[in-house]
Amino acid sequence: MAVELTPVVERRLGALPASAEFLRRLDVAGIIDELCPVRDVAHLTHGQVIEVLVANRLSSPTSMVRVEDWARKWAVEEVFGVEPELLNDDRLVRALDAIAPNLEEITGSVGAQAIAEFGVDAAQIHWDMTSLSLFGAYEDQEEGFPQVRYGHPKDRRVDLKQIQAGLAVSRDGGIPLFHRVYDGGAGEVAQVVGAMKALRKIADRKDFLLVADSKLVSYPNITALLDAKVDFIAPLPAAQVKDEVYAALDVDSAQLVGYVNDRDRERNTPADQRESYRVLEDVHVMAGPRKRDPVHTLRRILVHSTGNAKGQQAARAKRLARAAEDLDKLQCSAGGRYYNTAAKVEARIGVIAKTRRVASCLRTTVTTDTDGRPSLTWHFDQDVLDAQAAADGWYALVTRLTPEQADAAEVLRRYKGQGVVERRYSDFKGPLAVAPVFLEHNRRIAALISVICLALLVFCLIERQVRQALGPEQTMSGLYPDNRRVRPTGRMILYHLDSLMLRPGTATDPPTILISQGVQAHLLELLGIDETRPRWLET
Repeated sequence: MAVELTPVVERRLGALPASAEFLRRLDVAGIIDELCPVRDVAHLTHGQVIEVLVANRLSSPTSMVRVEDWARKWAVEEVFGVEPELLNDDRLVRALDAIAPNLEEITGSVGAQAIAEFGVDAAQIHWDMTSLSLFGAYEDQEEGFPQVRYGHPKDRRVDLKQIQAGLAVSRDGGIPLFHRVYDGGAGEVAQVVGAMKALRKIADRKDFLLVADSKLVSYPNITALLDAKVDFIAPLPAAQVKDEVYAALDVDSAQLVGYVNDRDRERNTPADQRESYRVLEDVHVMAGPRKRDPVHTLRRILVHSTGNAKGQQAARAKRLARAAEDLDKLQCSAGGRYYNTAAKVEARIGVIAKTRRVASCLRTTVTTDTDGRPSLTWHFDQDVLDAQAAADGWYALVTRLTPEQADAAEVLRRYKGQGVVERRYSDFKGPLAVAPVFLEHNRRIAALISVICLALLVFCLIERQVRQALGPEQTMSGLYPDNRRVRPTGRMILYHLDSLMLRPGTATDPPTILISQGVQAHLLELLGIDETRPRWLET
């Protein structure tokens, strides 16, 4: 009698083992289930659902209605013990609804767990905010949760409403230890103090250094940071330092800083072609809005960057060239059909000066002949251009750090880590696909953004783990076709793990991870995952 054998269907495994391992170490499900319990009759806890959503973002981001289909094709049941048919969109949004009132507690607990479990150094934290433009009216929104509103979008989509997110990232590995979702219309300046207080609680320390962008530098923020005795570094807004101050500085007398930026390091730029930095030091006086407000005297570090100087020179030359082209056309057409009066010529000059941003150096004369026809002469004021050129490359930082804690060069080096926040936002909006958002309720939008921030945390911890396991050089081969040695990024790690497959077990054979590339085995080893006896196959 012939026995019909059921064919073994291989499932996509990808980075699910790594996601499951890091989620387990972060205790994401345990933290959520303690804060958001379910009834005893429930098939899944909210923590289990959220972990699966995090894993989806790290493998194949999709909308809520397609998560169930994704789980059927991927080894979600084998890795997370969750049956795909339980992951319908109704169950997913119920999990989002459940965690929405507890986002701050979840964020704080998971961030503290990351510090404790992975030994993340929280001595220096970088803070920044970004905006997420959303399609839809969002007219009926739930109070008590971040509101979708018009604001100042980073992508310049002023026609769309938005929501905002803030990230606090450690200097150690660029780990996003804290995140918070804000109203679309919330001002960035007003959010820093609240984030600082939450970070202090999460890090369980009072002496961390907060590095942020120029939005940090407002009188209320500086006052709060000084009162709390929190060290900080931030660039002064351009409007707070006049070009005349920079133009009077002597670059040659400034201290040369031993620092190589990431771009030059990654490109192996020759030493004589690298961007160089020099620093000077003085003080910045900040007065309050009221006469009785105390005046703050801050340490100011004046920084000159050759890269910034070249960029500003090129941008100015481009503006001047475009303005000159527009002015030459206007000069030729003055007195013609469209610009037949002096008022029309002057109006056009105003438009050119504003759009090309040359108002400070543009000098024009409009005259009329006996018949009333206008004519135009113009030139750029060379003295003004020379003054602007003298200020090229300069910017200013303010800090609470004393010279004993860090000299001027060290202040700059610590500030330069701020770029890690921008890179994490790139990951946030890139491989983790924070947009588009297919949710109608602001409550669920806030929860989903927090889920994606948890995915970003796992993403960054995976990158940090691999780099640490590689040793001091933190480079490996096999990631690119030419086999060159590079520092692995989270994107490259997930890309190479993506093609991992799982052959489910049978009555006689255990489940097997199918490895098609040597680099996959190497990455699993660096991540501490034994492909022959993975922890999740034993549970």
